Amino acid sequence: MNCEAKKMMIIEEDMVKEVIIKEGRRIDDRGFKDYREIKIEKGIVKNAEGSSLVEIGGTKVIAGVKLEPGDPFPDMPNEGVLVVNAEFVPFSFPEVLPGPPDENAIELARVIDRIIRESKSIELEKLQIPNTKKVWKVAIDVIVLDNDGNMKDAAILASIAALLDARFPSYKIESEEEIKVDYATKTEERLPIQRIPFGVTIAKITGKLMIDPNLIEEEAAEAILTVGGFEENSKLFLCALQKAGNKGFTYDEIVQAIDIGLEIGKSLVKILK
Repeated sequence: MNCEAKKMMIIEEDMVKEVIIKEGRRIDDRGFKDYREIKIEKGIVKNAEGSSLVEIGGTKVIAGVKLEPGDPFPDMPNEGVLVVNAEFVPFSFPEVLPGPPDENAIELARVIDRIIRESKSIELEKLQIPNTKKVWKVAIDVIVLDNDGNMKDAAILASIAALLDARFPSYKIESEEEIKVDYATKTEERLPIQRIPFGVTIAKITGKLMIDPNLIEEEAAEAILTVGGFEENSKLFLCALQKAGNKGFTYDEIVQAIDIGLEIGKSLVKILK
């Protein structure tokens, strides 16, 4: 980012803080618990077993799911394998440069993986392939196309939507070790999804907590917390927390953030359903 762009960013950060302090509102007039417009489109990538495009305001994220037979982990021989990868295209925002995934992409993948895994969203034990030594490997690839803030919530939504969209390819068992997969033909069999998880990101700016920070609000935030949870039997449960930012939250602020995340998460589950 050049000096002029950095200067403009600092001015915008100061403006965000001033509006919150003096007028008690956000610069785009949203409420502190309001998302920008959310759009979800499934089935956008023909060659994936499941896919989705999610937009939250100006943030755009695409996710694809590939299913392939493979060996289970040695310490979990009766469970399928979940792998999450994330990357930013170079034009997604100014700080991204061409090359391998950076620490931000690695962190994003870990957040998605943790929320899916800790919520036990996928019944991994049901991904064993009968009469073989193989299991299904579920690979989620997430690509951030445009970052206007809160790419974590968009990436989590895109990943879950892609999982819900996924259908198994046709396959034939040749032996215990060999399985032939026809990726051109999809069956009607879906992934064993038992819970729909969610992630709600909350920014702390001048002591105020607000969801879905845009890019300028993220830059102005003292700390950011992503609350991961899931709904089961009409009850909401916490399954993960991920903090970012240079400063911290008080105990009371963490409790408040969790309450907000679970409250808002219920509406995200409805959108995914």
